[in-house]
Amino acid sequence: MQNPKTEQLLDLLEEKVVTHSIILYNDDFNTFDHVISCLIQICSHEILQAEQCAWIVHTNGKCIVKIGEYQELEPLCTSLLDKGLSATIE
Repeated sequence: MQNPKTEQLLDLLEEKVVTHSIILYNDDFNTFDHVISCLIQICSHEILQAEQCAWIVHTNGKCIVKIGEYQELEPLCTSLLDKGLSATIE
């Protein structure tokens, strides 16, 4: 059992962690296969997850494809952009 001070410190640490999301947007240029391949290669998606995200992007115009801390997401988002995909971090 943790003491109250430790619990307070853990609560403070949890509040300080700010998560962000990579949002992938639909376009008229990239094929499903290319998007799926990029999500598997760059975001470490399983094939089914990548296929589902590709369909969500196609039907809804955008999809959250990765959640984490900004420092972790920034190189992934840059790699998606380098592959010709449209993505942002929010």
